[in-house]
Amino acid sequence: MALPVAEWQGRTARLWAALEPALRERLEAASLQDAVRLGCDLLRSEEKEERALEQLCHRAPTDKKPEAASWYREQGNREFKRGRYQAALRLYSKVCLEDIARAESHGYPDRLLPKVLLRKAECLLCLGRLQDAQDILRVLESKIALDGVMTPHLTRLKKLSQLKVKLGEKEKCPEPTREAHGGTQGEPEIWEENNRISGASSSLSLSFDAERGRHLVASQDIVAGQSLVKEEAFVSVLCPGESLPLQDGDTAWDTRATNADLYCHCCLRQLLASVPCQGCSYAKYCSQECADRAWQQYHRTECPLGALLLTLGVFCHVALRTVLLAGFAEVSRLVEGSHHGDKNLQNPEGSCKPLSGVADAGTGSRGVPGCDSSGRYQSSYQALFHLLPHNEQHSPEHKFLCTLSVVALCKQLQAAGLEAAVLSQESPQQWSKPKTCEKTSDELSPELKTVAEAMLRHVLQLQCNAQAITVMQELGPGDGAVVDKKPVRLATAFFPVLSLLNHSCCPNTSVSFSGTAATVRAAQPISSGQEVLHCYGPHWCRMRVAERQQLLSQYFFECRCPACLQELESGVKSVVSIRNSFCCPKCQAQMQGEEDTLCCSNEACATSASRHHLSGRLQDLQQQIKKALDLLRVGKADQAIKMLLNCQMDAGTFLSPEHLLMGEMEDHLAQVYATLGKWQEAARHLKKSIEIVEMHHGPSSVETGHELFKLAQILFNGFAVSEALSTIQRAEGILSVHFGPQSAQIQELQEMKACLSELPRNILQRT
Repeated sequence: MALPVAEWQGRTARLWAALEPALRERLEAASLQDAVRLGCDLLRSEEKEERALEQLCHRAPTDKKPEAASWYREQGNREFKRGRYQAALRLYSKVCLEDIARAESHGYPDRLLPKVLLRKAECLLCLGRLQDAQDILRVLESKIALDGVMTPHLTRLKKLSQLKVKLGEKEKCPEPTREAHGGTQGEPEIWEENNRISGASSSLSLSFDAERGRHLVASQDIVAGQSLVKEEAFVSVLCPGESLPLQDGDTAWDTRATNADLYCHCCLRQLLASVPCQGCSYAKYCSQECADRAWQQYHRTECPLGALLLTLGVFCHVALRTVLLAGFAEVSRLVEGSHHGDKNLQNPEGSCKPLSGVADAGTGSRGVPGCDSSGRYQSSYQALFHLLPHNEQHSPEHKFLCTLSVVALCKQLQAAGLEAAVLSQESPQQWSKPKTCEKTSDELSPELKTVAEAMLRHVLQLQCNAQAITVMQELGPGDGAVVDKKPVRLATAFFPVLSLLNHSCCPNTSVSFSGTAATVRAAQPISSGQEVLHCYGPHWCRMRVAERQQLLSQYFFECRCPACLQELESGVKSVVSIRNSFCCPKCQAQMQGEEDTLCCSNEACATSASRHHLSGRLQDLQQQIKKALDLLRVGKADQAIKMLLNCQMDAGTFLSPEHLLMGEMEDHLAQVYATLGKWQEAARHLKKSIEIVEMHHGPSSVETGHELFKLAQILFNGFAVSEALSTIQRAEGILSVHFGPQSAQIQELQEMKACLSELPRNILQRT
């Protein structure tokens, strides 16, 4: 949730509508500094709004509840008995902390810990996480030995011995090491960093013109797959994300696992045994090192404000953390500079002179906003501060919402006695506990008004410059032989260098993430002098031009990329429109028309149909597909197949054969047959899905690469050696361009290839 909760948005909208027209005009024309001052005045006179916000915060409690531990343990046991090991492990991880001492310090019953640890170790063994299972068993052995009294532990000692035997058996058949894979692991990539743009390749130059603003250009020919930018986020905040339901029914505590439960709140690594914050129930970390670093840098201030930050949304959270990481001295310097005649900070690109040619871009970059005194553009707070806030382009209502949210947050900082921590005026020894409030006035201090102004700037910047950090997340329980994954938004971040990339609906780059680091790679060859372009979301393969233009309006520009120009100027229907169209129920020709009544494109067929009626059928079909997948999740694969096949027959009567939903149904059927171990059937359906994906996205697209990865898994499990090897090779070629040779999917493909290549020659000849 980027913006505040709907109730707070509604209250601010009503307050805006009730303002005197003269005051609304002042707010609309206000600078960021004046907007903060007016926001302070309004909240001081509207105390009921602050009380309402406080009530909303009660819906997102972040305080600790020690009594929840035993309840989560019981829920984990239920999932374990059902064989849902991933679900059980997530629930155990809500209870089982990294070590016994930490668990005891949180009030977890000492007598119950050995049983929970045994369950967790068994989960880890079932999931193939041998080293983690071994670590848990060592902790358990130490705990029992320290206890001294053996009688209560006899049953557990027996179970412990059985698990150690299982662990030994699994360790006798280790997976082949990566060094033994051979194949295409290859030499480390040659990387030469740009001496003018931190984190960028030397093959890029920073340029500027009035139409495109700051942008990156290839200074030499670039090959597909070449790394162009490697940047660590200046700031990132984990998004709570969609809940992954672990069981049905309402419960006393939330059994759903969200991103907040599954990933480290500092480095974004996936969690196994989390290290929780000692002050709140929300923040979790992968190690004590991450927990300590987060506390020192920002969480000491954020911890008491957890419920408020969840209520005000991720953008407010990112804005606060940005200021905390930058430090008040740097924030104050740049904010003050924007008040005293530094027009570049009011309109960073308005007074910038065009850089004359790529060759001179390095020396000329000294005049580009965000560059330091030597002309170097760094991934720094100064560069971040110079990103455009578009103060004049935001709607007055949105700017008002952001202003009141930021002011309310800063007022709470002051009320909680956290002002000195924000201004970095305390020593680290004084950070462990927030000070009690010493300031009784409702008026924000001048320093916190400076902080609020910077935060308002960052919240407005985020609408155009927020970068979603994504991760490939498993769909379903994750216990099958074929793993289906989809990209999920994990965090929102500021990347000052990545923000230099302009948008295109047909981009020439691909962006991937590892933790908080982003890597931009060339998705195709890029000629010297050509602009390096990134897709902000709307892609020509996925959306019609009207949909793309509407979504891009939030960035305050009209896209004029080749794909948009071709569709807008030629008037020809996009490929997406044609392939995702309805077809005639009688002759299966394409239906066409702009109004509600659609007519068959086959002149010999006079059939017409209502667009509204066909859209209703499409929605019903999607609901039926969802029900089929629900059946698969509860182990009713045969019923799922029957329902999906019926859905296919129904879809064939009114959807184009190339419709993406036709491909999705083939993909789902492949998944069901793979669950049953019917590998040939699964492969047959997935190949049909790949044909449709290639039509929509292209043969070298990342979408095709993901589908080929799944096909390789199916062919591998079905022992179709020759076809599996050729599929692996093709998938490697595509995915390495988009994600690099060190990515998890490439490594898994190489493991499959190594395993198949080591089979006896007579088996290889037969297959």
